[in-house]
Amino acid sequence: MRRPDQQTTTRPAPEATLGNGTGPAGPDAAPGAGPAAQPGDPGTGPDTPPAGARSAGPGEPSGPPAATGTPAALPGTAGTGSAGTGSAGAGFTGEPTAEGALAPYLRGQAAEFLRSLRLHHEYSAPADAGGHGAAEAARALRRAARRIGGSLHTFRAALDPHWADQLRGELAWLTGILAREHAYANRLARLVDALHLLSGPTLPAARGARAAGEAAGADAQGRAALGVGAARAAALLERRLTLARTRSHSAALQALGSSRFHAIADAVALLASEVPAPSGHAGRAAAASLLEPAELAEQRLLTAVAALPPDDTGPYNEAQDAAWHQARLLLRLHRYAHEVVLGGADPGLTAPGHALDLHRDAVEAAGAAAAAARTPRIAPATAYALGVLHADQRHGVESARAAFRETWPYATALAAP
Repeated sequence: MRRPDQQTTTRPAPEATLGNGTGPAGPDAAPGAGPAAQPGDPGTGPDTPPAGARSAGPGEPSGPPAATGTPAALPGTAGTGSAGTGSAGAGFTGEPTAEGALAPYLRGQAAEFLRSLRLHHEYSAPADAGGHGAAEAARALRRAARRIGGSLHTFRAALDPHWADQLRGELAWLTGILAREHAYANRLARLVDALHLLSGPTLPAARGARAAGEAAGADAQGRAALGVGAARAAALLERRLTLARTRSHSAALQALGSSRFHAIADAVALLASEVPAPSGHAGRAAAASLLEPAELAEQRLLTAVAALPPDDTGPYNEAQDAAWHQARLLLRLHRYAHEVVLGGADPGLTAPGHALDLHRDAVEAAGAAAAAARTPRIAPATAYALGVLHADQRHGVESARAAFRETWPYATALAAP
């Protein structure tokens, strides 16, 4: 675990600056050496950066200050957030630049996008339609699109701003369309499995509706009611989420055959060979160093994490979910900036990122259970089972938040106000 007084994770260590080959990868590294997709990575909508998080251009403020106890950039000190094992080749000579670090990264992700698109077309043939290969290719396609879009957002000032904004918006639309089908399938599996666990011979005390001191007879009656309603609740959820998944699948197929998608594919194909350079003196100055926008992305993340609600608020305050979702998006932007500047992923952020993915999944599953419970004219036993399921998923939200606090490297940033 990194100490709060350690160096920012997006500034190369002195060995990398000297170019002795021990630091992060330089332009000769494999450009697609980013981390594998984490569990629960796809969301139900476009993974666009949160509102107000536009990267600073030349002459603009460098963003909000770091929260109390968060790390500051310490040039000349080596931190533990160095590049992962995926980096190779010579280190950076001097500070990472758009030509030396960002352009190879974008070209590599564009090549991965095109490769995944080709595999998706192959696996989507009538003989292989709906197979595991098509789903894996779609996930790889979304993964590359997210990394391109996140890098265009963070390092916008080091690129052609108009081109970056336009392509980033189109990639956000594409990732949102492609992610929905996968998200609905995972949500249905999660909810049905939870119902099977909850309707077992004994109802877990932490997840049941029983209050302290309730009589054993009332508890047995509650378990019986849950057993009766669980099967009907599972059938209702399957009808609703399967219909939503089918519609999302049709929307994805329509999007992949549209002229809008073909324009995106053409733009990414051009990106694989040439990255548009900024014009004017200010743009060239921003392209000369990527450290400032990368550190700004990190400071936004640290500030958002420090502002998260304390852990004594309980699991049923849905109004606090938005702050956690924003922290997840900012963590993703920081991860991508780390890959660009240091040539690899920060292993210390893998567990917190996974916890935030689980938090997102639990929040959306709880919302699906609550929406199903509002179906008109359902049986009381079905509504009861859906209510218990909703409570179970909200406890999953609380568990994911606790896991994030335990694995977050900067412990002082989570001090309760």
